[in-house]
Amino acid sequence: MARLVARRGRWFIILPPLLFLFVFFLIPFAFALKISFGEAALRIPPFTDLFGRGADGHLHWQASLANYRYLLTDDVYVVAVLYSLRTAFFATLMCLMVGYPMAYAMARATKSTQNILMMVIILPFWTSFLLRVYALESIIRDNGLLNAVLLQLGLIDHPLRMMHTTFAIYLGIVYSYLPFMVLPLYATLEKLDRTLLEAASDLGGRPWRAFFDVTLPLSMPGVIAGSMLVFIPAIGEYVIPALLGGPDNLMIGRVLWDEFFGNHDWPVASAVAIAFLVLLAGPIAIHQYYQVRQVEY
Repeated sequence: MARLVARRGRWFIILPPLLFLFVFFLIPFAFALKISFGEAALRIPPFTDLFGRGADGHLHWQASLANYRYLLTDDVYVVAVLYSLRTAFFATLMCLMVGYPMAYAMARATKSTQNILMMVIILPFWTSFLLRVYALESIIRDNGLLNAVLLQLGLIDHPLRMMHTTFAIYLGIVYSYLPFMVLPLYATLEKLDRTLLEAASDLGGRPWRAFFDVTLPLSMPGVIAGSMLVFIPAIGEYVIPALLGGPDNLMIGRVLWDEFFGNHDWPVASAVAIAFLVLLAGPIAIHQYYQVRQVEY
């Protein structure tokens, strides 16, 4: 009886997130998968059905892999995917280079200081993501705050062109997603057993050697978790490239928007989304694995 109650209790806990995933992930995924096997049509909704009646009056299977073959033959999608992967990778690397020292300093600070620093990290989440990107745009545009300060100090003779460049995209991603890197790193580094560092020092290890031999290996779950939390949303980012990037900065999020709302080619857009989701399945699985590892640690 006790086992039955415990089993039912576990199901009551698991059921809400399962229902959430079913309604907001599996059902939309099934619709997108269905649309990806259709063809564009001048109707509402703008795609053909998987089953259609032929001249004999019988239902016929009309699914096609043409949309997926089209993705492999059109250079636009290949270029967009490769550019998105490159942008997300280097932006994640920049977040790691900036976020690791921040998380390390927070973990070494006193408890009162940690609370203040944690508030500073979390504070940007209290404002709209779109509002923060617009604020960054007002800072880095030609007549923005940054150029005005540099001109006033005499460090430059003419405004620097930062808007609609790759630099602006990297800056926007790092600015927006840096907390997602800092928080997992801080959670890992804060739980690090400092007696291990004391033991390394007693054995004659210098601070830099203790960092590379002790701190960095033990913080890898946080590094992987933070990197995935930045890489996965950054690779499909639309708002930052649309507002800060130029026409040459073609990321997969912009391609999806153009196919859905510009070309009204829902089958191709759905095929892009499905293929992209399959591509992200690997990083998502890695993130889940290291997230479990971090909880166990």
